[in-house]
Amino acid sequence: MNIQELLSASRVKFHLMSSNKLEVINELIDVLNQDGKLLNKDKYKEAVLAREKEFSTGIGMGIAIPHAKDSSVKEASLTLGISKAGIDYEALDGSLAHIFFLIAVPAESNDVHLKVLSYISRKLMHQEIRDRLLSATTYEEILAAFND
Repeated sequence: MNIQELLSASRVKFHLMSSNKLEVINELIDVLNQDGKLLNKDKYKEAVLAREKEFSTGIGMGIAIPHAKDSSVKEASLTLGISKAGIDYEALDGSLAHIFFLIAVPAESNDVHLKVLSYISRKLMHQEIRDRLLSATTYEEILAAFND
């Protein structure tokens, strides 16, 4: 899998303005919607929040990966947000989240969301990649962190 297939420069937010979990979700969904990837922003938000209600996607180590598979999504896409200060995302390990990947996948996309989730999770297990994402200031640096 190539991160470039799912993540464009227009869907990277290097300085999230959010201060809590709901604000992060809204901010990332706004970016996704502004980039034309959603058919219905509110419906997609409902799907993400329903998923969060089941189990927090704050996986720990400073990472949160909110996601939803829904008919309101036009095509599989990623949105990346970075918060230097960190945000309480109800992570499994209690840590603040700094790196946020929003995964949006159309309902009819079989197991695409699982493949994307697995790919991102495997990459972010490495401290070096997380550090590079946190210090990145350009889209190219984001891509390099995943592809090197």
